[in-house]
Amino acid sequence: MHIYKIFRPDEWQALLRDGTTDGAPVDLADGFIHFSTASQAAETAAKHFAGAQGLVLAVCDADDFGEALKWEPSRGGALFPHLYAPLALAQVIAHHPLPLQDGAHLFPAAMT
Repeated sequence: MHIYKIFRPDEWQALLRDGTTDGAPVDLADGFIHFSTASQAAETAAKHFAGAQGLVLAVCDADDFGEALKWEPSRGGALFPHLYAPLALAQVIAHHPLPLQDGAHLFPAAMT
């Protein structure tokens, strides 16, 4: 199963430069890296990244994280994937830009 992490441009560039990340400030504050499923990603973008330009959607395979990935309730009790370990660039199997169109981020067709 694929899971998705949305990066702001500076966060993505830091991952490319460093090869690993502990996440965005919200991830550091919460103690885990926030991911979304395909069905959750658009709502995550709308709620936490509204109007943000230059976002990058990283695609990862949930099975690659082993026991470091926990499925925990969040918005409305839905289970979200949370990574309790650093994310390595090598674990990103694909990435896509998330351009804005009419105020909403456009996700890859393969997710819809």
